[in-house]
Amino acid sequence: MIWSWEYAFSILPEMLRAFVVTLQATVAGFALAVVLGLAWATLRMAPVRAVARTAYWIVEFVRSTPLLIQLYFLYYVLPEYGVSLSPFTIGILALGLHYACYTAEVYRAGIEAIPAGQWEAARALNLSASSTWLRIILPQAVPPTLPMLGNYLIAMFKETPLLAAITVMEMLQTAKLIGAESFRYLEPLTITGAVFLVVSLIASYAVRRLEIRYAIPR
Repeated sequence: MIWSWEYAFSILPEMLRAFVVTLQATVAGFALAVVLGLAWATLRMAPVRAVARTAYWIVEFVRSTPLLIQLYFLYYVLPEYGVSLSPFTIGILALGLHYACYTAEVYRAGIEAIPAGQWEAARALNLSASSTWLRIILPQAVPPTLPMLGNYLIAMFKETPLLAAITVMEMLQTAKLIGAESFRYLEPLTITGAVFLVVSLIASYAVRRLEIRYAIPR
């Protein structure tokens, strides 16, 4: 099959609309992941052993099962219990829940890196638990984790094509439908790959800058 620039430009607007869907799913899923990840991290460090162990096993279970299976589970099983959500919402939920279990480990590493003296100082000042977390621990623990969180953002972006399995019209699904209609797969699939490559390279550069910015002095 010979590449046709005319055909490539003709499908470009539709591919860009699909890219917006991909970007929306990535941003919304990652927003969910960073919030839930922090919640899982704090539960894993809870002083109550039963709470900590339960959070640990939930995180390990989600991390140890494929995202595609979780997508299928949410898409096909939730309606059986009366929960009907759009495929796009299911995709965001699956991405957020899956990657929350990875961001939880990133947060936990950042929190555990805080010197014990910081906790002792907070207790000596008689600060409440919320003030200790919000004013002392998290402002120190979160910034060094930003590069790793950025890496997970890139990984999530590259896994959005899995949403095609539940009929979300992201870039890969759109490319496949365009190819099925015209019997020309070269242009739509190449455009999809090129967009993923360019966005991932730009994001990787940004993450590298974060790594330099928050590098721990030796």
